[in-house]
Amino acid sequence: MDANVLSIVPIVLTIGLAIRTRNVILSLFTGLLSGALIIAKGHPVVALKATIGEYIIPRFLDSYNAGIVVLLVFIGGFVTLLEKSGGAEAFARKVANFIDTRCKTQIAAWIGGILVFFSELGTPMIVGPIFAPIFKKMRISKEKLAWILDCTASPVCVLIPFIGWGVTSMGLIQTELDNLGITAINDWTAFCNAIPYQIYPILCLCMVPLVAFSKKEFGAMAKAEQDARKGIFSTLPSEEAPKKNMITNNNVSPLVVILPLVVLFITLFGILIPQGFPVKQVPGGDFRVALISGYLLAAVTMILLMKHYKVMEIKEGISTYVKGCSKLFDCMVMLILAWALSAVGGILGTSEFIVSIAQGTVPYWLVPSIVFLIGALMSFATGTSWGTFAIVMPIAIPVAYHLDANLYVTIGAVLSGGLFGDHCSPVSDTTILAASGANCELMNHTWTQLPYAIICAAVSFLGFIVATIAESPMITVGCVAAMAVVYLTASKYKGVVIENLSISDIDAIEAEEKKNN
Repeated sequence: MDANVLSIVPIVLTIGLAIRTRNVILSLFTGLLSGALIIAKGHPVVALKATIGEYIIPRFLDSYNAGIVVLLVFIGGFVTLLEKSGGAEAFARKVANFIDTRCKTQIAAWIGGILVFFSELGTPMIVGPIFAPIFKKMRISKEKLAWILDCTASPVCVLIPFIGWGVTSMGLIQTELDNLGITAINDWTAFCNAIPYQIYPILCLCMVPLVAFSKKEFGAMAKAEQDARKGIFSTLPSEEAPKKNMITNNNVSPLVVILPLVVLFITLFGILIPQGFPVKQVPGGDFRVALISGYLLAAVTMILLMKHYKVMEIKEGISTYVKGCSKLFDCMVMLILAWALSAVGGILGTSEFIVSIAQGTVPYWLVPSIVFLIGALMSFATGTSWGTFAIVMPIAIPVAYHLDANLYVTIGAVLSGGLFGDHCSPVSDTTILAASGANCELMNHTWTQLPYAIICAAVSFLGFIVATIAESPMITVGCVAAMAVVYLTASKYKGVVIENLSISDIDAIEAEEKKNN
């Protein structure tokens, strides 16, 4: 079909519904059906039949797409075992043994959050309850813990190619590479090359140690930290709520997590290295087979270790694993619908129409920044990063390709924009769980972390412009420096300094307070 204004109806309808309903699956299906209706010239029965028979089922049966779906099944099972094993909690508890100052406490929580990287939803509920009493003892606010949890959940996951986030993103990327006839790179190469350009998540991760070491706070976080320094903490109706999610087996060893990960990586590289990886490009199918094999053997190892440490019997472990295989079901459905919507967009000429409008009006160097801004606004409104990826990626890659914008920077902008809302929107599940894990009121968490998130977002927006022109991953290093300057300047004129108290200092303060009372 010739590209015209009707070609953008499906994507506009999808975005509008996603923002209005916050139901990405419904939005994707509605957008897909509207595109099929346009192609079928308004015949509803023909459109519905084509939606299922010509767009959804063929996308699902495609060998590449089926491999992605199967991999997500195995990842879901493994992550569920990881969350139920108690090994991640044991690992975080070991980290907590080395802290005796406020600064070290914040850094320890940051490290713990990074190390529990397999599940953005598991991180707050594993690390949060472990560090909550330590933060209270060290007179650090619940809002600060919630912010650290949020900065080490999704921002870590989006950078890793071999977990659900990376696999989902690569599935979207490969579809567009195929549609554009790009064979020089594959999904793995594109994603890995885009990692240095994921400016927003990198800035979020770097801001935590900056704040901890500088001891400076501003905005609502400064007030929360000043109150905590005085021993005043915000309260919830139930202070025990997060504990129901904790594993209580104190005999579990960190090996329950460490050894399966070692098995995963040995299997992965053992299969890929003979094929020339990482020097040579390995076919995507072979890479997925290696990952599936690694996750399967890692799961078997974890089940045996859980039996050894008396967490659960082998039969129960297998049952937990099988049930967990459906953990990423919503993601699978979103992927399939996104692939189908991309196919419909190809027939309608959606990207061609958008390119025809953008050419001559939007300079190439502004494309990633616009993509980031659209993704950030959409993800903040909907609270979903994966849904934003599914909607924005199929448009951003073709537009960047035709306008000669750097492909890797553009992919980094899509992932960064989608992450913004997941990281700080009050309707995001990650934001909600970060607040819950820290036993912090949701809106307190939202308002205290939003100024910090906005600094990262503003620097990211400008960073994408410079990165597109310079085409150097070193720009991200400059963005980290710029973020530090902006933060330190803001905290100098609008903030406060919270002294780095040690355990002995706090004990002395508590003794003095007790004496005065």
